[in-house]
Amino acid sequence: MIGKLGWGQQLGTVAQIAWVVEDLDTAIDHLIRDCGAGPFFVIDHFLQAGQQTYRGAISTADQRIAMGFSGQTWFELIQPLDKEPSVYREVIESRGYGLHHHGIAVTDVDAALAEYQARGWRECFRSPVPTGGDVVFLESGHCAAPAFIELLPVTPGMDAHFTSFWKAAQDWNGKDPIRPFI
Repeated sequence: MIGKLGWGQQLGTVAQIAWVVEDLDTAIDHLIRDCGAGPFFVIDHFLQAGQQTYRGAISTADQRIAMGFSGQTWFELIQPLDKEPSVYREVIESRGYGLHHHGIAVTDVDAALAEYQARGWRECFRSPVPTGGDVVFLESGHCAAPAFIELLPVTPGMDAHFTSFWKAAQDWNGKDPIRPFI
């Protein structure tokens, strides 16, 4: 896949590293204090009622999400807000908090999904996102994969939004560490 996102990330590569966390604010503090990340942009409730699916059924799981950069690295932090079944709750129950997924930026999620499925990956979660398109989570495509893969839809809105987050992180002075996503 040829092309780059506004912050220089090549399409078709890992654009995002995501962790499932017990407490979003504590995780943000760690990444700011210890990893040079920030600011973070927060969605207090990410629940696409009636539109997100988990293992083929409608999902009612709600999460609080934060996104921010450290250099070129885009971090996503996810804190489940309930006990509803989800790809996030699965990870917590099976191995605890920590690495959850790698996000791959693609221009055509359905075409990329077909390519991954041909290599043995299976869809386990799908949801519309505020920047346009649907994200799709994949599992079990490679015995060495430590986490899910998320296919990230590259839309003009997505590229502009996350490029603005990356720009906010450049020479950030530490003020306003938590900001609204939209």
